[in-house]
Amino acid sequence: MKPKDRYCLVSSLLALAGAAQAQTEAPTESVLPRPGFLQAQPAAIEVNWTPLKLPTNERIALLGASYLVAMNEDWGIGPSFYGAAKGNFGGIFTVGFTAQRRWRLGNDLHAAAGVYAGAGGGLSSDKVRFGGGLMLRPELSLRREFGNWYSGVSLAHTTFPNGRGNVKDTTLGFVLGYSDGFVSYAPTESGRRVETLRRSGLGFDEVSLSVGSYSPRSGAKNRGGSPARRVGKAGGMLRQYVTEGAWWGLEAAGAAQGGADGYMEVLLGLGQDYGLGGNQKLRAGWHVATGLGGGGDIDTGNGWLVKGGPTLRWKTPWGPSLHLDAGVMGSLTGSFKSTYARVSLGLPLDQGSGVFGQPNDAPGVVRTQTVYASLQRLSKVRFKDGRQENVGHLAMVLTRDLGSNLYGVAQAGSAAFGSAGAYSFGLFGLGVQGKPWARGPKIGAEMMVGAAGGGGVAISGGAAAQAEAWAQWEFGAQDRIRLRTGVGQWRSLRGQTQSTPLVNVSLGYAFGAVTR
Repeated sequence: MKPKDRYCLVSSLLALAGAAQAQTEAPTESVLPRPGFLQAQPAAIEVNWTPLKLPTNERIALLGASYLVAMNEDWGIGPSFYGAAKGNFGGIFTVGFTAQRRWRLGNDLHAAAGVYAGAGGGLSSDKVRFGGGLMLRPELSLRREFGNWYSGVSLAHTTFPNGRGNVKDTTLGFVLGYSDGFVSYAPTESGRRVETLRRSGLGFDEVSLSVGSYSPRSGAKNRGGSPARRVGKAGGMLRQYVTEGAWWGLEAAGAAQGGADGYMEVLLGLGQDYGLGGNQKLRAGWHVATGLGGGGDIDTGNGWLVKGGPTLRWKTPWGPSLHLDAGVMGSLTGSFKSTYARVSLGLPLDQGSGVFGQPNDAPGVVRTQTVYASLQRLSKVRFKDGRQENVGHLAMVLTRDLGSNLYGVAQAGSAAFGSAGAYSFGLFGLGVQGKPWARGPKIGAEMMVGAAGGGGVAISGGAAAQAEAWAQWEFGAQDRIRLRTGVGQWRSLRGQTQSTPLVNVSLGYAFGAVTR
């Protein structure tokens, strides 16, 4: 691509993002005088450690994280993630949902029973198989509370039950949690302007879409022993700013170029930047991150990764920010060591803190966000060995309205049914939607691009796209429950491409969050 073309592309992206932000900030009503529209539900962040014994007698452990929101006094539900964090199986990942029931046993003691259903997999062989990719994990646990914190022991049965999956074990583990509140507005308040001193919804201030690359150092090898090659990646990040320049966030990315399809990473990071020469819009600083990654034949050992380096951020006049960062990364026990570079487009969601961490009392606009559990069916997917089979996906989908008709969408998931266990994907994009018909559904359409691979699916390089038209029914208290059905097309984007129709059914929970 020529420099002039790159400049035009970046300018177009910034202009489009600015237009979306302008639509987001457009007031539709005067500021509400009452704070009563803000609703709080109990919530908890849980981390657990689950040892597993594989059919080969090798021992690994899964590190899990869940965000659970109370539906009533006893039940909570929310998204969950599990990844290999011990042993030599870095790259085992699953994404899904957990439902949990709690019983109060004393002032500072409670018991919990939960079940996780997700999809994923990882490094497999004739002796270690993840089947179709479906993972189930029922658990019983006893927890002691220490203020907002709690910890305890758990008994969990982990299994990949469908297809030819043979990974299963029942083990004792540990759980650590923090009780918090989930603060949101009713979806029916979408478009209203409100005054609030705290964040709402998922609590993040910015979402970033990124592309970048890893350039392995000499000596870095794949699991098969061949030299590691340059890998192009695509992903996203959610950030919360503690002050004007200090932040922490979650990032995820997957291989989209370089023959490492199936590689995925999920990291927790933090950083700081400073205005250059008194210019608070152009800022330089640093960042570090650690988390889990693997797949695509990249040797990450037990899965743990660390990275860090300098950053540059430009806060554009249109609202979005342009991020540039580079540095070094490496696996703690594998041979993969690399330099990296990344460019990201950051779209503002909220700004809960002002300068020096003071609360931001500026009014904002309520926009609807929805978290979906989605079942998707792809017909006649082509595999690397030449066969064609139907594949079922289980995915987590997140949407956020950017205006009355435009919305952003992101999804992450894996194969759960069929024989493509360990096939995973992460996609993001934009959609358009209309208003609900009288006593009828809302209709819309969306387009996403991103990274996918693994499970033997023929997808050269890892880049993929998906387009879909859908209809949605809204019901329940304050229209918080969403049932969506859609039809569309999935397509790989590099090498010998393939395309296949898809259908999906999704069940979602909607809430309102402030955009400032």
